[in-house]
Amino acid sequence: MKNVLKDIISRHKAEEKAYSEGLQSEINNPSTGEDRRTFLKKTALGGISLAGFMGMSIGDTMANVTSRVQRNSSPSDLRITDMRVAVVREGGQKPIIRVDTNQGIYGYGEVRDGADPRYALMLKSRILGQNPCNVEQIWKIIRQFGGHGRQAGGVCAVEMAMWDLCGKAWNVPAWQLLGGRYRDKVRMYADTPSIVNEDNFRERMRLRLEQGFTWIKMDLMLEMIRNEPDAIVNRDFWENQPGGLGQYNLSEFGNYGHSLHPFTQVQLTEKGIDLLAGFVDRARSIIGMEMPLAADHFGHFDYNNMIRLGRALDKYRLAFLEDMVAWFYTDQWKRITAAIDTPTCTGEDIFALNGGFKELIDEQAVDIIHPDIASSGGLLETKRIGDYAEENGIAMAMHMAGLPITLMASVHCAAATQNFLACEHHSVDTPWYNDLVIMTGSKPMFEKGFANVPLDSPGLGIELNEDEVRRRLDPRFPQYGYFEPTTEWDQRQSHDRIWS
Repeated sequence: MKNVLKDIISRHKAEEKAYSEGLQSEINNPSTGEDRRTFLKKTALGGISLAGFMGMSIGDTMANVTSRVQRNSSPSDLRITDMRVAVVREGGQKPIIRVDTNQGIYGYGEVRDGADPRYALMLKSRILGQNPCNVEQIWKIIRQFGGHGRQAGGVCAVEMAMWDLCGKAWNVPAWQLLGGRYRDKVRMYADTPSIVNEDNFRERMRLRLEQGFTWIKMDLMLEMIRNEPDAIVNRDFWENQPGGLGQYNLSEFGNYGHSLHPFTQVQLTEKGIDLLAGFVDRARSIIGMEMPLAADHFGHFDYNNMIRLGRALDKYRLAFLEDMVAWFYTDQWKRITAAIDTPTCTGEDIFALNGGFKELIDEQAVDIIHPDIASSGGLLETKRIGDYAEENGIAMAMHMAGLPITLMASVHCAAATQNFLACEHHSVDTPWYNDLVIMTGSKPMFEKGFANVPLDSPGLGIELNEDEVRRRLDPRFPQYGYFEPTTEWDQRQSHDRIWS
């Protein structure tokens, strides 16, 4: 243990030295403005050397070092000094941000899976010098730069990092700052890719049962029957376009992947519906009827066809049918929800309560709302969304396709929200997923299909495993490395107020 501590402390001392030298270099640079130089001088005075922890007990030292908690920190004097990025490749690009402060502690956030790291970096100049404990104030400063889908990724990543920092500064878990918890374990549902390869699908389902999952979601994609004759109306037209019937092939604007549901005139024949229902039937034969089973990724066809498919699937008592049409078609959602018995669910691409969730809830257009914390606005806004849904008799599940940073942020929010059902785990088949982080509390990340809520560690309850993250860096983003300097994003160069 002592050798491990020495290694960790030595590494952090090197980080602190490099950080201090970088600050001094910028202070000495003639091109540094006077306001920036004054700010940097104050910043340089705020750090507390980790070497000072050597006088503590082993337990206290480990708690402080692994979670970067400063027993001598002064939360009221905490200031943001830097933001840096590391992009991991897991399925696709997944950017992690680290927000540093003048007291040596830092917070982690994660930009939505598949989104551009610059969505977060552009916010750096707006938050430098701010106290990260003023989470809601910072969110209001940057929320105007959020948007639906991946465009919200930067705002949400910063918000996550603020809760991580605030929790570390006050030495409490993030869920406590959200008002307390309703549960100690968060139920996860395992995403399972398409069933095209029957043997592979059965093996994955078997593994999920062995791992203890009590809720499963499966793909039910138009692409799974694209080669079946007489299953799809208007198939040949789209197959001859760039990307064919690839739902997520965005190679050319105007192709099938870019076309909204009402505008493709793709329809399912009775044979097509029977084929898709057959996939669900085989899934039920593996896991039984008692376990919740959800489905998504249907394809781009209109709500009439979705109703026909939904009615054919009613007998399988699915937990929910997700994203059957685009989330902003509230009236179409109302028609689908009224026409089928299976619960309906949408929301992973909606930013903020007033950005679309409120209308869906007010109109009772869906049975379950489905925010992704990396798009919906972060922890506090997602709790607000859940609370508003609860007041209107609607439950909340959570979409999650990110790294353990987003996962643990979701866990804290889920713990603090009463009407929560289950949270997605999109990376069950990635063997090194859990190794990306070190849990700073006494519990492992997962146990038998449930994520443990950190009860005895501050902030999000995690520290990055540097060696593993370095191994998994996305080679397409060499400019960021492992949290390399991002000084080009320090200067704010616009007037941001959106009202006169």
